[in-house]
Amino acid sequence: MRWMRGLLAGAVMAVGVTIAVALLDPHLPALTLLVLYVLPVLAVAVRWGAAPAAVTALLSTVLFGYLSLPTRGGRLVVGSSEAVALALFLVTAVVVGTLAARLRHAAEESARLGEEQAALRRVATLVARGAEQQRVLAAVAEEVGALIGAQRTEVLRFEVDGTAAFVGGHGWAEDTMRRLGERRPVAPSSVAATVRETGRPARADDVAVTGLTGGADDGLRWAVASPILVAGRLWGAVTVASNSGAFPADTEQWLSHFTEIVAIAIANAESRTELTASRARVIAAGDAIRRRLERDLHDGAQQRLVSLALELRQVQMTVEDDLPAVGADLGRLADDLTEALDELRELSQGVHPAALSAGGLGPALRTLARRASLPVEVDVRTPDRFPERIEVSAYYVTTEAVTNAIKHAGASYVEVVVERTDAGLRLTVRDDGAGGADPRRGSGLTGLRDRVEAIGGSIHIDSPPGAGTLIDVCLPFTP
Repeated sequence: MRWMRGLLAGAVMAVGVTIAVALLDPHLPALTLLVLYVLPVLAVAVRWGAAPAAVTALLSTVLFGYLSLPTRGGRLVVGSSEAVALALFLVTAVVVGTLAARLRHAAEESARLGEEQAALRRVATLVARGAEQQRVLAAVAEEVGALIGAQRTEVLRFEVDGTAAFVGGHGWAEDTMRRLGERRPVAPSSVAATVRETGRPARADDVAVTGLTGGADDGLRWAVASPILVAGRLWGAVTVASNSGAFPADTEQWLSHFTEIVAIAIANAESRTELTASRARVIAAGDAIRRRLERDLHDGAQQRLVSLALELRQVQMTVEDDLPAVGADLGRLADDLTEALDELRELSQGVHPAALSAGGLGPALRTLARRASLPVEVDVRTPDRFPERIEVSAYYVTTEAVTNAIKHAGASYVEVVVERTDAGLRLTVRDDGAGGADPRRGSGLTGLRDRVEAIGGSIHIDSPPGAGTLIDVCLPFTP
């Protein structure tokens, strides 16, 4: 059809040039006007290709011959010079048309590659910036659909139960897009099923293309699918479908460029998830050890020291009055033992405060404030208890912040505010110290960031020199 349109357009333009040549013939040499026939050849070559342009060149040569050459008995009289000129024109026109068609094809290919590279850069930029996986998948579906001119684009994730989840698409109705993440059976006759079975690209040409649900969709008859391979395993597929003709032969390779970026994004997301889960397990294991150590200290060493102190006092009371030195020595031992017991209680509170397990975050923070060597104002704006991981993290963030304010910032007071938000708990700790705290220098603030981020939280530290330090922490209910 395209070739026939080119021939028709070439014939119309050749006739138009012939009319112009007929008007100009009385004023200019005939062979000079022959050059005008190059114009329709170029136009057809640029728009429809080399083959219609060659036919247009032949038609133009014939028309010019009948218009300009003399006739004898109804037959053209072609001299040697005219024959050479016509032959040269025909060859030149065909060569020029071929070159023009190739230049047009090269320009189109360059433009296509430029658009493809631009689309790949946009998607790769999202991946590099750590965008959410869903956003990357949506961008891939949109870029692929727009570049290739597909009526439908699907991004599928294959599940272990044989179904596939629709995780991204382009060209779908709004109600369909609202079902993102829904799992459905993969139609046996679909290109997605072929990819799942073989792990290789698949193509369907001029057949009733079936979608994820198995039914023919809006007369779509051409489809191509490319697998998404993550760390060597088949994760899913990207499929494109059209109702306006076959996709180019290199569509599978072209799609693979996008599926490679999708695979990188998925691998990065999985790595981040695994890393976060691993960090959370490490933090939870450390907290469990601290709780066990606190219980062991409280139920074991502390109780023994208390018993020893009581026994010393009882022995001291039984010493005869004529042995005052012995009684004094026993009293000093009892005092030293009591002091050691107090230090052990302080140590066990630092390991894991019993007040945190018994009464929650509010009582634990108030106990911390009473024991601090500078005024600490605690404002707990919610009576709610929170999950243990949240309370423990909030307590240790506050402990580190108060310690830093005392030891390094020279602060005169600290303000602690705890409040509940829709997402979880928000903790802010502010002091009036010297400021200049920088987590990048490997201070205790780095450990706080690790602890907070391990449970999916965020921490912001604002510490301009000379203006105090503000630590703002958000701890979500769900990591």
